[in-house]
Amino acid sequence: MIHANELKTGTIYITNGAPYMVENLVKQTPSARGAATLYKVRARNLLNKTKIDGTYRGEDAFQQPDFRRANVQYLYREGDMCVFMDLESFDQPAMAAADLEYELKFMTDGMEDLSALILDERLVGIQLPDVVELELVECDPAIKGQSATARTKPAKAATGLTVQVPEYMESGEIVRIDTRDGKFLGRAQK
Repeated sequence: MIHANELKTGTIYITNGAPYMVENLVKQTPSARGAATLYKVRARNLLNKTKIDGTYRGEDAFQQPDFRRANVQYLYREGDMCVFMDLESFDQPAMAAADLEYELKFMTDGMEDLSALILDERLVGIQLPDVVELELVECDPAIKGQSATARTKPAKAATGLTVQVPEYMESGEIVRIDTRDGKFLGRAQK
């Protein structure tokens, strides 16, 4: 059992008789005394990919599905299918690219450190690491000089993801991006 106050982005739980993965979570603490903290959750059904929005109190409990995780590598995209390789059994399961719309923004060919979620021997989802490193391929020219405010500009990563970066960043740089909210974290260590 897992309680609503333990949910976070990427957590998988059962509601309405189906497994769901949390995509977005907002904690809402009322100002009135004695009022319960509410957790507003947007989750995606791992079987049919529909989304639901729910509001839960911290003590609301959910079951966790009986699935297994496998370490996989993203190999390539072939048409509308994405092909992965299980790093232990070397099986190559595939999943529809439409079902990985969010995850594809952070995945590059050959990427490892991914977890495949397998339910009844069927690949139902991919869990990303919390931080990925991506190359900036499109970016306005760097602006030098000091500013009293931290100004940003949009930049496009090699995967097509658009992220706000500091104005001193240039095309070709490798940056760290948080996969939970898509925000720039800093330059990658060389």
